[in-house]
Amino acid sequence: MAAFPFFKKKEEPKPKKKAPSVEKTEVKKPAPKKITRKGAYIGSLTSPHVTEKATVLAGKNQYVFRVQPNSTKLTVKQAVEMQYGVDVDKVRMITVPSKKKRLGKIMGVKKGYRKAIVKVREGQSIQILPR
Repeated sequence: MAAFPFFKKKEEPKPKKKAPSVEKTEVKKPAPKKITRKGAYIGSLTSPHVTEKATVLAGKNQYVFRVQPNSTKLTVKQAVEMQYGVDVDKVRMITVPSKKKRLGKIMGVKKGYRKAIVKVREGQSIQILPR
């Protein structure tokens, strides 16, 4: 019967002895430092995207910016708030795909990009182009 160990009776484990209790003194940990990454947020904006459609949207308190490919809605919102000093209500992201272009026999690629449409609180505005 040694070939089948599951037929054997299992031994119950012995309870372990507890060490005598020692009073612990509470050690206060320092509060974690807040890490501010101002440069990272501002770096997510590449440039304002100035087109006819963008100027029409500017009349509706919406502004269009080209942004880095890895930027998120949150980083774009914080970058616009810090750089222009406005309150952002909504951010919409659009990824424009790359396109194939042809010049005679030569095939090329027009690089894609990512842009963000930022809606600003009513009564506030951003002056993108100096007048």
